[in-house]
Formats: sequence, structure tokens, C-alpha cells
Amino acid sequence: MRAFKDFLTDESGAVTVDWVVLSAAIVGLGVAVVASISQGTGSVGAAVGGQLGAAQVTKLEFPKFY
Repeated sequence: MRAFKDFLTDESGAVTVDWVVLSAAIVGLGVAVVASISQGTGSVGAAVGGQLGAAQVTKLEFPKFY
């Protein structure tokens, strides 16, 4: 019974649990930021692609000097 009580009151692994929770929160926040930014960049990319597809390219003619 004493070993079980010692196990319950032992706090040597508590710091590890705190770091795991903190690391998971940071990773979750990073995933949320990337997810929110990726939607905006996708629409900007589509708009740029549409403008480039509609653009016309003309050939410049330089005068000949001879």
C-alpha cells in the first residue's frame, strides 16, 4: 500500500506533462494559423492566374537603322 501512495504523491513527471501540454498547444496554434492563411493565399493565386491567363503579349518592333 505504501508503494501505491508513494506513486500517487510523486511529482517527478509533472514537469514533463506540462511541457507536453504546452508543446501541443503551440503546435495546434501553428496548424490553425497555417489553415487560416492557406485559404487566403489560394484565392489570391487563383486571381493572379486568371489575370495572367487573360493578358495579351505583343511583339515590339524596333526600327532598323541602315
